[in-house]
Amino acid sequence: NMNFLPGIWWSLPLILVWATPPVTSSWWYMGAVGSSRVMCDNVPGLVSRQRQLCRRHPEAMLSIGRGVAAWTAECQHQFRRHRWDCNALERGQRLLGRVLLRSSRESAFVHAISSAGVVFAITRACSQGELKSCSCDPKKKGSAKDSKGHFDWGGCSDNIDYGIKFARAFVDAKERKGKDARALMNLHNNRAGRKAVKRFLKQECKCHGVSGSCTLRTCWLAMADFRKTGDYLWKKYNGAIQVVMNQDGTGFTVANKKFKKPTKNDLVYFESSPDYCIRDRDVGSLGTAGRVCNQTSRGMDSCEVMCCGRGYDTSRVSRMTKCECKFHWCCAVRCQDCLEVVDIHTCKAPKSAAWVSRT
Repeated sequence: NMNFLPGIWWSLPLILVWATPPVTSSWWYMGAVGSSRVMCDNVPGLVSRQRQLCRRHPEAMLSIGRGVAAWTAECQHQFRRHRWDCNALERGQRLLGRVLLRSSRESAFVHAISSAGVVFAITRACSQGELKSCSCDPKKKGSAKDSKGHFDWGGCSDNIDYGIKFARAFVDAKERKGKDARALMNLHNNRAGRKAVKRFLKQECKCHGVSGSCTLRTCWLAMADFRKTGDYLWKKYNGAIQVVMNQDGTGFTVANKKFKKPTKNDLVYFESSPDYCIRDRDVGSLGTAGRVCNQTSRGMDSCEVMCCGRGYDTSRVSRMTKCECKFHWCCAVRCQDCLEVVDIHTCKAPKSAAWVSRT
């Protein structure tokens, strides 16, 4: 039964959101174990190269589903204080399509974080023995040396190179069919996302010896928590570089000559972002009516900025909190339940709260 799979969309982040069934889906599990060809041929929006990878690695699609959950949660966390909060993924999925149809900074971030999410999920699945095609990093064997001396490779090093290779083949396949500016932009930002995950690969070690001394060490490489990748890409989003296509159509040049040329780690975009103040289908904006704002902030979550100058409503609510917490030897913290009355500020709706659409 394919009725739960919505329509076909052109962009990979959308394919991942729409086409990947829930990780708890029994149909997905049965399809992976049974006929992968039937399963993969019925997922909408995949290009031929992606269908080939799906048939060859049906179990990897389940991992990609987990990757979708990771990057959508991270996107929503990073944009939680902004007018566009990435919640179009939940509150109106077609709106995300409008965001991605633009070549804005938000689109650049979504492509980078979704690509990173696939790398992270596939690499983690390799280490946990969930995929037939990979395992721990086979290159991390024998002895090596670092600033602390000699050590032996042991444990299970995350096979990040396989994760990147798989993500590049699957994620980029859609864009490689196009030769236009948006395809080049998406490929660039996809790669930046993959590189971001590898940036936070860290060496972990365990000491062996008398009384735990480090005369002998066993080490392995492990990915950091996905939040580090999200925080890094958020900084890249804030420093994203606006570009224009070269005359020969093979690459980019900066739109403003005062700015530096983008590196492979930078995010790039073509179009300026809309203000996201009102509900506008054409730009994928839900507007900010009803959003909670911070009356004392001077940042993007302030009531002035979040509400776009429309003002805000205040309501008084009661909630239970932990208070008068005391440390008791040894070793517990005991708190009382206190009733707290707080003011919640929410943005007013514009005079016309209807959808704006230019089509």
